Amino acid sequence: MEMHQLRYAVAVARTGNFSRAAEQCHVAQPSLSQQIQKLEEELGERLFDRMKRQTKLTPHGENFLRRAERILEEVEAAKRDASEAGEAGELLRGTLTVGVLPTIAPYLLPSAMIAFTKKFPGVKMVVHEDTTARLLGLACQCEIDLALASEPLRDERFVVQELFSEELLLALPPGHPLCHRRVIKPADLEVEKFIVMKEGHCLGEQVLHFCDRRDLQPKISLRSAQLETIQSLVHAGLGISLIPAMATKGARREQPKYRSLHGPKPERKIVAAWPRQRPPNRAARELVAQLRKRGAGKTSSTLF
Repeated sequence: MEMHQLRYAVAVARTGNFSRAAEQCHVAQPSLSQQIQKLEEELGERLFDRMKRQTKLTPHGENFLRRAERILEEVEAAKRDASEAGEAGELLRGTLTVGVLPTIAPYLLPSAMIAFTKKFPGVKMVVHEDTTARLLGLACQCEIDLALASEPLRDERFVVQELFSEELLLALPPGHPLCHRRVIKPADLEVEKFIVMKEGHCLGEQVLHFCDRRDLQPKISLRSAQLETIQSLVHAGLGISLIPAMATKGARREQPKYRSLHGPKPERKIVAAWPRQRPPNRAARELVAQLRKRGAGKTSSTLF
């Protein structure tokens, strides 16, 4: 019995689907299916009932899943204990695997990683970008140490710690009439076409939630999975958007015009999350502390 077989079995149980489990585990589906079959042959029992559209645990599989999850948690705890050796709280070696949203990673992580690796040169940092739902799945499977995401994050299996908040700025095409307004109210956006993140990305939901709270019914003209694409489309005059402050600091040639909305500002809260049953290791705690320190007492315009 191999550790990767246990991880594969847990992934199939959580997703209810061999294809999604293989995607989360970053392996080909035939390979994952073969390993599950080998595990079942070794145990002498079927772990899953394979149906046309769904895979369910057998009674034997349910018992096995509980033990497999405990084994994976203990292995991760052992890894943390082994990697946290050092004097005076210093981190000498080890690996920190961080899951992060693609709307956060390119803007926040480079400077944070430079500061972290300078302080702890013996710790290797691995980054995995994905949506919130998939990051939480990876955390449950012990594939990542913690997730950097944004609220709302409603999952009772996780501890969620707020790091900082940032404003969502109105992004306008250069030359747009609203660029010359000293005060822009949400009501001024009623006739505008919005470009937002595609479904499944929390930033898109946050923008729509803000509009809903302001009785604004946005006309969504385009959706994209890439924040940089949205900003390019805004620059081209195809619509407007709300963009996180950290994403407005780039040196791109085709830059939209950014404005702050009047009244209660749209914002998002950046959080760190980890499973309740698997507290973060020392490296993860150090990174979280650095990110919170960066956000403490700073405004969205000076944070990044």
